Amino acid sequence: MTVSGWSNWMRQAALACLLAGACAIAHAQAVGKALILVAAPSLQGPYGQTTLLAVQVGDTHLGFILNRASGVKLSALFPDKKPSAKGAGSVSPEVYFGGPVQSESLFAVLRRDPGGSSLPLFGGLYVTGKAESIKAIIEKTPEDARYFAGFVGWLAGELENEIARGFWQVAEPDAKLVFRQDTSGMWEELSRGLGNTLPPRPGQIRTRSGS
Repeated sequence: MTVSGWSNWMRQAALACLLAGACAIAHAQAVGKALILVAAPSLQGPYGQTTLLAVQVGDTHLGFILNRASGVKLSALFPDKKPSAKGAGSVSPEVYFGGPVQSESLFAVLRRDPGGSSLPLFGGLYVTGKAESIKAIIEKTPEDARYFAGFVGWLAGELENEIARGFWQVAEPDAKLVFRQDTSGMWEELSRGLGNTLPPRPGQIRTRSGS
């Protein structure tokens, strides 16, 4: 393995331990302010036009991409759990791609503390990656949570550096964004709200007044 390959492997290993460590740290009251991260219009690559919820835990940050619907329903992942097919309006909740770290694992964000190894986010929202807790949520109240496959992690100083370099714009956290049903226009809406001028979306007519 090359030096760069080894360094990348070590970073990935550290990030993989981040959420478990964060839950433990949370009980020591070390959770900081949550942020909404809006990708700068110039940001390219896998995070282009993304909106993330991020929270500081100790000197690290973790977060979830809010506007990357996977097209996979919860009922497809848990076909033996009949209640999982009874989301809002009898439609099974969709799973979102939360990020590349532990992308094979499922995490649930909900408006109450599910107990066990959960992490407080903001405004009464919690996240859990504990299998037993997620199983109970799916069996009883699957529509109460937003489900993410994987998460995004930043080691000490990484997120601050990315913000300073202009990769992200920062907004106040809002629970409505986390549980928004249609996230397709979320990035554009927030980006314009932060003062960015964006080209019209396909099929949208732009007039001289900008409408």
